[in-house]
Order: sequence, then C-alpha cells, then structure tokens
Amino acid sequence: MARPPDLEPATLPPQAAELRARVREFLAGTPFTPRCDSWLTGADPAFSRRLGERGWLGMTLPERYGGHGRSPLERFVVIEELLAAGAPVGAHWIADRQTGPSILAHGTEEQKARFLPAIARGECFFAIGMSEPDSGSDLASVRTRAERADGGWRLHGTKVWTSGAHIAHAILVLARSSPVPDGGPGGRHAGLSQFIVPLPDERVAIRPIPGLSGEHHFNEVVLDGVFVPDSMVLGRVGDGWRQVTAELAYERSGPERLLSTFLLVRLLHGRADGPAARRALGRLTARLWALRQASLAVAGALEAGRTPEIPAALVKDLGTRFEREVIETAREHAGVEPDLASPDPLARALAESVVQAPGFTLRGGANEILRGIVARGLGVR
Repeated sequence: MARPPDLEPATLPPQAAELRARVREFLAGTPFTPRCDSWLTGADPAFSRRLGERGWLGMTLPERYGGHGRSPLERFVVIEELLAAGAPVGAHWIADRQTGPSILAHGTEEQKARFLPAIARGECFFAIGMSEPDSGSDLASVRTRAERADGGWRLHGTKVWTSGAHIAHAILVLARSSPVPDGGPGGRHAGLSQFIVPLPDERVAIRPIPGLSGEHHFNEVVLDGVFVPDSMVLGRVGDGWRQVTAELAYERSGPERLLSTFLLVRLLHGRADGPAARRALGRLTARLWALRQASLAVAGALEAGRTPEIPAALVKDLGTRFEREVIETAREHAGVEPDLASPDPLARALAESVVQAPGFTLRGGANEILRGIVARGLGVR
C-alpha cells in the first residue's frame, strides 16, 4: 500500500502580515454587503476591477503577461481575507483561480497575451464547461463532441451547473474530440480536449438555472455547432483529461472549501453565549485551524511546482463537510431563524448558507468521488 499523501507544512512569507493588513484596510473602506458562499453567488464586476487595480488578481501570473509574479502563499493570504469578509468575488473567481493558471501552463503565446492580462485586470471572466446532464461526477463520460471543421472545430453538446456563464467573457469547454477507444491506452480518458469559446456567440445558448432562493448563478449552456478555431484549442488535442486533472488541484484545495460559511462563525462569536455555545465554537475553531494548515500545505506544494491532486481531493472532502457542520452549529446556537429578507446579518447569512449547503459536497467533484481518488492514490482501490 502506498504512503498517505504528504502535506508538508507551509509557512507564510514575511510580507504576508503587511499584505493582510492592506487587504483588511481596503475591505473596511469599500462598501459591500457580506454574504455566505460569496465566491459563487457574490458576483460584482466593479469590485473585481478594483481588486485588479490593486494587483490582487492574477497574483501568481508572470509580469510579462500582466500578472504580478507573486507566490501562491501570498495569493492565499488575499483570498483568505476576501472570503472571511464575505466579499463579492464571484465574477472573477474561476478565471483567477484556475483558468489563468491553466492557460499559463498549456496555452499558446497568442492565448496568453489575449486572456491573461485581462484576467489580472479583472476585465475577463471565465466559466467552466465540464459538468453535463446525466453525467454526475463521471467527468470522463462527457458527450459534448468536437467535430473537425475547416480551420478548427464545431462543438455540439450541453453543459450544466455552469457558474457565471451569463457574465463570462469565455467558457473553457471539455469535449470529446475523438471516439472512445476500444480497449486502447487511456480508455475513456483518451480523446478529450479543451476548447476556449469566447462569449457571447449566437451558437451558444445560456439559460439560467435558478437556485432554491431564486438567485441566478448556475446556467445550462447549449453548444449548437459553435465554431472554435484551432488557435483556441487549449493545449494538445486529446490531452484534455491530463490538463483537467491538473486544473482541479487549483479548484479543490483553496480556502473557499473551508470559508464559504466562515461569516457565520464571525457573527456567532459576537452573539452565541453560554458554555455549550462556547464549546461548539471552540471545536469549530480548532478544526478550522487544522484544515487551514492542510490547505496552506497544498498551496505550498503548488508553489514548489508540484500538482497535488490527492491532497487537494482530501482537503476538499474534509473542508466541505466542515462547512456543513458550521451551519448545523449556527442553527443550534444562533437563537435566530434563517431569513433571507431579515435586517439581522446573522439571520440572513444563516439563510444564505442553508440554501447553498446542498452544493458544498457536490461542486468540484462529489465527496464520494474524491474519496475514491484518495483511495486509488493510496493503493487501496
């Protein structure tokens, strides 16, 4: 049996304290309504541009592509503060978190020059075209197909749960560019490719999927023969599975998997009283600290040039279960009922978290799938 994945402790750089203070100062002087799960539901393009002006988007991208050449650990500090404050970061989140690094790793010079500086300015937002109807977490079962055309490809298929597609400037689509090989190497993972589809496009229909509260951040995206030139293929044709696997390490391990409901913890500290509430908050704080160290360790691995898919899956599994426990603790000790229309920030944040909670252990890969990834990595499956 393989050894468990190493999560080597990571230490924040000396400049982290000063950077954290500047982010807090910015947040204190910027008007916004804090909300739970703000990285998914809190889209504010103007807020994103203000972050870009301060150099807090595209932080790890090289300066020659409009980035700031800073470390993943410095970026960790910035996003930790934004999430803890419930700031409206949803518009740029996907582009900054994973699409930018993917284009940097696999893109052509033309793609890097076109998209990366705009991402760093907060002027280019991306959506992820992975999930499909009836596929669940079985990403290799995608049915969206890419057919060869003169000078490029035609994409046909449907994507679902596509966060922010209605405000995105492009969508990165995973599609099958060649048939599933019959017993060949790679199996169903072979023959997949990634395509950058600029938006809007008359052959791309974006239809809202309202959430439980009626909010619109999910979408169904129908690709009806949209043309993608060869210049907008990301990486190598047929190498999509390897590229997506590396991309998911960025998606699964960040502080957003721990801090979607942190606003509740902050509000509870000022409201919940009594020995039972203090014990419950103490347990949450202790678990949060341990999970934060694990998430920091993944950021440190990324900084060292590694692709920690297994530790990232582990952090995502543990973190999203923790987020649900935060909600249950709040419901038990807050002394208020969830109410989206309440003037009470605690009642409102509790309602937001309850509405979003069903997706915590599904988005980015269901926890059952993640446990399978960890088990295979350990050689027990």
